[in-house]
Amino acid sequence: MDHPRKVRLAAFLRDVWDEGRTDAVGTYLAPRYTIHHDPGDPWDGRELDVSGFRDRLIQSRAAFPDQRFDVQRMFADDDAVVATWLWQGTHLGDLPGFPATGRIIRMSGATAYFFDAADRLTGHWQITDRLGVYQQLMAGRTAALTASSP
Repeated sequence: MDHPRKVRLAAFLRDVWDEGRTDAVGTYLAPRYTIHHDPGDPWDGRELDVSGFRDRLIQSRAAFPDQRFDVQRMFADDDAVVATWLWQGTHLGDLPGFPATGRIIRMSGATAYFFDAADRLTGHWQITDRLGVYQQLMAGRTAALTASSP
């Protein structure tokens, strides 16, 4: 990982998303962060300030507080770094329609992160396997209902 923006992105993913360090958000983000494309994400299409991104981080991690990204590859080009990744977290908090199950949920995806001239993150464009997450959550809900039936 020789490109400085790859190193910075890896640190951002570790500090902010894996560790949930809300205090680190301002270290990595530009004053405005745009979610250009992230279907299924409640923040899709929105522009956030640093405080709004912190709120997003807290809400996003609430159901999976031990979540971890395992970056598979990174590709740098001009003002962007694309990361392909595997993600997993234990479903410890409720999601709408899905009470916590304690089950490990897995997902894969690819995200293009954009940087400004000061190497601060300005936004992302992301694709993920949200259908796979939904299927895993449904399986957990079905198992919980079956276990609680007389």
